[in-house]
Amino acid sequence: MSWAQSRARWIALLLPLLLLAGAWGSQLIGGLVPCEMCHWQRWPHYAAVAAAAFAFIVPGRSSKKTMVIAAAVLIALSGLIGAFHAGVEYHWWQGVTACSTMMTGDGVSTDEMLRRLLAAPVIRCDAAQWTLFGVSLAGYNAILSLGGAAVIAWLIGRAR
Repeated sequence: MSWAQSRARWIALLLPLLLLAGAWGSQLIGGLVPCEMCHWQRWPHYAAVAAAAFAFIVPGRSSKKTMVIAAAVLIALSGLIGAFHAGVEYHWWQGVTACSTMMTGDGVSTDEMLRRLLAAPVIRCDAAQWTLFGVSLAGYNAILSLGGAAVIAWLIGRAR
């Protein structure tokens, strides 16, 4: 494996791990409560960690490269979700309402549905809980994820 591919593999593993650590740290230590869209951004990172970790154990150069590319795509997907979420926070476009998932007609009574709505914490996707220099956590996820995916793609392309 070339130097560039090795670097790409490490970035594909460490970047989503660090972003997930930041997300969980802000939640568990910082007291921020993630909204539905915050959770959406985490899922591709979990999958990217798995793909990148698999790239360290799978035999064959092309298999390793495939896993790193898959991780980069997943990291970019999280970045795109983060960009969408940041746009919702900046009120550039409409977001998705969290209560829409509770109105699925799953056979519950109106009283039960009202009880669920009243018991659920109100975490708005269109209001950033934390910003630094005017950029929210979703915005930083977008910047770091899309930038990281681009660096991984550049390193993989450079290894040819």
